[in-house]
Amino acid sequence: MFPDPEKSISCEYNALIAVIVVNYNAGSMLLRCLETIRSQTIRPKQVIVVDNASQDGSILAAETRFPEFDFIKLEKNIGFAAANNLAIHRTDGCYWIALLNPDAFAAPDWLERMLHASVSYPEYHFFGARMLMDDDHTKLDGVGDIYHAVGLPWRMGHGKTAAGQFVNPMEIFSPCAAAALYRRDDLIMIGGFDEDFFCYVEDVDVGFRLRLMGLRCLYVPDAIVFHKGSALTGRRSNFAVYHGQRNLIWTFLKNVPAPWVWLLSPFHLLLNFVAVPLLGLPALRAKRDALIGLGNIWRKRHVIQRTRCIGFRNLVPVMKFSLSSLMCRD
Repeated sequence: MFPDPEKSISCEYNALIAVIVVNYNAGSMLLRCLETIRSQTIRPKQVIVVDNASQDGSILAAETRFPEFDFIKLEKNIGFAAANNLAIHRTDGCYWIALLNPDAFAAPDWLERMLHASVSYPEYHFFGARMLMDDDHTKLDGVGDIYHAVGLPWRMGHGKTAAGQFVNPMEIFSPCAAAALYRRDDLIMIGGFDEDFFCYVEDVDVGFRLRLMGLRCLYVPDAIVFHKGSALTGRRSNFAVYHGQRNLIWTFLKNVPAPWVWLLSPFHLLLNFVAVPLLGLPALRAKRDALIGLGNIWRKRHVIQRTRCIGFRNLVPVMKFSLSSLMCRD
């Protein structure tokens, strides 16, 4: 487990963390989120709020209430991925980048627990939080992202009873970017989030690319965040279905090394065929647009595969392969 919390982390960490929040019409949730950042036991050097052209007045209220934070107000919605990249490049001398969604509310020691983990487990480079459902703290919202070899990601532990489950640190495939900690230089090295994704699955994609560089991800059970989950876009909205279904194809084709991408492609194709009758027209549009964008994705694949440091066998321990896991989504 982690060091005794009474053993303080060096105060220099205070100057090394930037927290980024990307807002889009989050209303009062944004104020609550920012208040939890202000209340952290370790105060970050920078807090950057990027507003994707909200129309609900949330950013004006936040600017008034949190004058010590930095605000970037955009004239149009450029998406979660591009907004985070913009903020990352505007961080000033920070070692760590912490992401927190406006519908996620961090416990006061969230950052401190994440940093304890980075000290205790230096072999890990990026970290995920324990997310509880905000409207029912007895249920898990998730403890990190799972990636199945056929190309389907999902949130580990989602909807399960929290008590007694996932209480120890463990390696995960990637963190949910609603509450995650990355090393800034690592994100810069891989080119940040893929802006063509706009939103959804972009965190799995960035986690995959970090893993291909030989970096590992740790779930931190003591770093707790309460998450409303898809409060802004809707869990099964047409918007969420479209971007999620399109982007899972791009994630698979960009990142799975050869020859496994060819061996697993028939199963990935079957997965996508099954999704269309289950999810309807938004999924069909997603598959069409994924195919239209394949030329661009293939160019990105060449860069990723040319520069990766590990092969598929190194990924096997942190991926799922069984049919039962695919059906149960455990």
